[in-house]
Amino acid sequence: MKIALAALALSAGLAVGAQAQQGPGPAGGPGGPAPMAAPAASKTEIVTSIRKAIAGNYVVAGKRAALDAALLKGLKAGRYDAADPGEFTRRLNEDLYAVAQDKHLSLFFDPRMSAEIAGRGSQNDEIEDTPFFKAMMRQRNYGITEMKLLPGNVRYIRYDGFGWTGAESRAAIDAAMAFLREGDAAILDLRGNGGGSPEAVRRIASYFVPAGTPLVTFHLRSEAPTSSTSEAVPGGQLRLPLYVLTSNRAASAAEEFVSHVARLGFGTLVGETTAGAAYRNEHFAMPGGFVMSVSIGYPELPGGGNWEGKGVAPKIAVPADRALDRAQQDAAQKLAEKAQGPQRTELEWTAALHAARVTPAVPARALAAYAGRYGARTVALENGALTWQRDGGVKSVMVPLGGDLFAFEFDPATRVRFTGEGAVTGVVIERADGSGNPVPRG
Repeated sequence: MKIALAALALSAGLAVGAQAQQGPGPAGGPGGPAPMAAPAASKTEIVTSIRKAIAGNYVVAGKRAALDAALLKGLKAGRYDAADPGEFTRRLNEDLYAVAQDKHLSLFFDPRMSAEIAGRGSQNDEIEDTPFFKAMMRQRNYGITEMKLLPGNVRYIRYDGFGWTGAESRAAIDAAMAFLREGDAAILDLRGNGGGSPEAVRRIASYFVPAGTPLVTFHLRSEAPTSSTSEAVPGGQLRLPLYVLTSNRAASAAEEFVSHVARLGFGTLVGETTAGAAYRNEHFAMPGGFVMSVSIGYPELPGGGNWEGKGVAPKIAVPADRALDRAQQDAAQKLAEKAQGPQRTELEWTAALHAARVTPAVPARALAAYAGRYGARTVALENGALTWQRDGGVKSVMVPLGGDLFAFEFDPATRVRFTGEGAVTGVVIERADGSGNPVPRG
């Protein structure tokens, strides 16, 4: 049996667990926002099916009765008498979350996915092998949505879901890891990753730990526990500084991976504490085009425990929207320690640029005082920031580094230092290779 950890939710770019991390919300889960037409089934039929799925499957047996009572109470009170599927799911999910505090336990409206599950027998067992799921994952490049080269040969990958279709996902992950292998440092961005399959977690983790390393044990219903260990991968272990970006939206399988990072020490977590959604879930087709995600098992890390309800804390805590800059700052600082000459200077300047983006520096004068012409260049104040543009050239945003010193947003190897006592009289263009030239104002 293969049961994905919120894997089908990747069709919306987020897993159910991530979707629910701020508490129950409107419909539009896996499969994206569905047409908001009134469901054909009655609310009694839908709620009855949900009660049955929970009673026979929910991971915490001691909460099943309380969940059932909450659903019955809401049904009898007319709380679910909403024609709009989004409002209906919002109310029902609020009631479930109030009892279980479970970010995998939720209802959403997705007729396409509901029909797919129903056609296979009521559950999403082995749905990763269907044309529906394989096509969806191919369109999303198996969760790998961005790869780019950052200054200092820092390799960046944005990974939005631990999707798994077997050979195709394996090949996509292997290609992404081959890209990282040639870097001097690596950043794996999981800030929008709501989960997916433990198989994908295993494949990526295997690039950073020796083969045969124990990863996690899963306990599903009354089945015998199953354990996951790392495997041999092409080219062997990656040995470079790794930064993993987190947010409070990173959930489920993403949290399994960051748990391995924290426990085994093969990377640095940067950002926010994760969502705290550890349970393994399964999707059930409900009447009227709805789908119910029910937690049916739990993971256990080596040594015991998991991240349910508490998440995984980062080593470097910053707001999620500043995590990339903070990781680049740390990477550049560490790489600079091993570099020499102009390369060292450029890495130090790169670190300073990202530090100023994490914690903005205060310039010596009002920004308007710097605006003007400097030879063939124009400094302008636009939308609260300075811009620099050579005649006929590309406009660059200037980032204050403190005092009269500024960096360029996308060129850490060049700086501008304004000069003059009282009024600004010119600039000195500084470069990491030691070259540069003064330019008078006017």
